[in-house]
Amino acid sequence: MAKNGVPVLRKISDSSRAVASPEEDVRGRKVVSTEGDELGKVEDLLIDEEEGRVRFLLVEHGGFLGLGERKTFVPVDAVVDVRAEQVVTSQSRVRMADAPPYDPELADETRYYEDVFRYFGMAPFWGAGYVYPPYPHYR
Repeated sequence: MAKNGVPVLRKISDSSRAVASPEEDVRGRKVVSTEGDELGKVEDLLIDEEEGRVRFLLVEHGGFLGLGERKTFVPVDAVVDVRAEQVVTSQSRVRMADAPPYDPELADETRYYEDVFRYFGMAPFWGAGYVYPPYPHYR
């Protein structure tokens, strides 16, 4: 059920849903920029409960050997390509490093989602005229 006009999002790992095929499941894959810089790893996917669409990747990044690691929501709209071992995003290393951190206490708040979309320069998926991004080709 929508909250403040925004559909409820849930980690796919906490839901009864599954990714259609193993080739399409990007969890565990490296996230890289279009320049080839390694940005992190996809920990989970946030899905829209109403439509069953992925809205965000939950990306772990930064740190060393698990220390100082951060998590960030990255809009699925930022994904430009999906490869066998990588998810390519339009975001740079600097943009990822300064992105709003994932906070489980705020994860269900409309304002938090708005801040994430604003930071990445993208329109929120619940806005008028929003078009879901074309599915990237897997290679």
